[in-house]
Amino acid sequence: MNIRIENLTKSYGDQKAVDSISFEVKTGEVLGFLGPNGAGKSTTMKMITHYLNIDAGNITIDGRSVRNTDMKKHIGYLPEHNPLYEDMPVIDYLRFVAELQGVDAVKLDDRVKDMVRLCGLNDEKHKKINELSKGYRQRVGLAQAMIHDPEILILDEPTTGLDPNQIVEIRELIRTLGNSKTVILSTHILPEVEATCDRILIINKGKIVADGTAETLRKTASGSQVLRVKIQAPSQDEVKESVSQLAGVALVEKVEGSENRLEIQSHVDQNVNEAIFRLCVDKNWVLTEMVPFETKLEDIFRDLTMN
Repeated sequence: MNIRIENLTKSYGDQKAVDSISFEVKTGEVLGFLGPNGAGKSTTMKMITHYLNIDAGNITIDGRSVRNTDMKKHIGYLPEHNPLYEDMPVIDYLRFVAELQGVDAVKLDDRVKDMVRLCGLNDEKHKKINELSKGYRQRVGLAQAMIHDPEILILDEPTTGLDPNQIVEIRELIRTLGNSKTVILSTHILPEVEATCDRILIINKGKIVADGTAETLRKTASGSQVLRVKIQAPSQDEVKESVSQLAGVALVEKVEGSENRLEIQSHVDQNVNEAIFRLCVDKNWVLTEMVPFETKLEDIFRDLTMN
C-alpha cells in the first residue's frame, strides 16, 4: 500500500514540529527516515499511524485518508519507547495483541508461533516480559507490530538495545518484509540505513532537507564523483595528462605519498570507468586499482542538519 503525505504540518504551541512536508513511499520500498533528535521524525510517524491528529495537510494510504479509523488495521507500529505489558508472559501478550488486531481465531496460534520464530523469541517465549533483556523486549515489540500481517510497517528505532548479531538478524527480516510491504524505518545508526533501506529521507527542524538513495545523496553532496586509480606506466605525467583529457573528467590529482595513484573527479552524470580502462588498454598500461571514493553518509547528515 502506497503512503502519500502532502503538506503535512504539526505544531506544539508556537513551534512547528513538522513544517509542511510532502513525500511518498511505495509498496515494496524500505524508507530510511533520518534526522537529529527533535527534527520531527517521531511526530510524523505518529501522524501516519493516526496516534496524533494532523494540524494541516493530509496523509493517504492507497488514496484513503488515515483519518478513517479503518486504516489502522493496515499498519503495524513499533514506537520509539516500546510500551509493553511487562507482567504478561511473551506468548500471552502476543496472543492478546493478535486478538486486539482481529486475527482470525483459527489462525491465531499459528500466527503467534510464526512471530516467535521470526523474531527469535523461542527461548524466551514463556518468560514474563519484565524478565527479558532490553534487546528481547525490542523483539517482542517488533513481533506485536507484525502480528496481524499489516501491509505497512512503521518502525521507530527498531534495533535499539540489540546486540550486533541481533541487529543483523533484524536487518535481514526488515529487508525481507520490505519486498512485499511498505516500510518506514527511523534510526540514528547510519550504517544500518545503508544496509537496510532502498531510499533515505532526512528531516531537520520539521523540513525535508534530502531525499534519495545513498548514492544519489553522495553525488549531490560532493557535486562530483571521485575515483582512485593506480596505473603502472613509464610516465605518470603522461598518465595524468591523458586521463584529464577524457570526456567527463573534471580534475585529476596525484595522491600524496603514492607514486602511481591518482584521484579523479568526474561530473555526476558521467561514468568514466570504462574510458579509463580503454585508455589503459590502448596505451598498454597496467591498471591495478580502480576504487570509488565515497562521501560518508555521516558527513552528509552533519552538513544537512548542523545549521
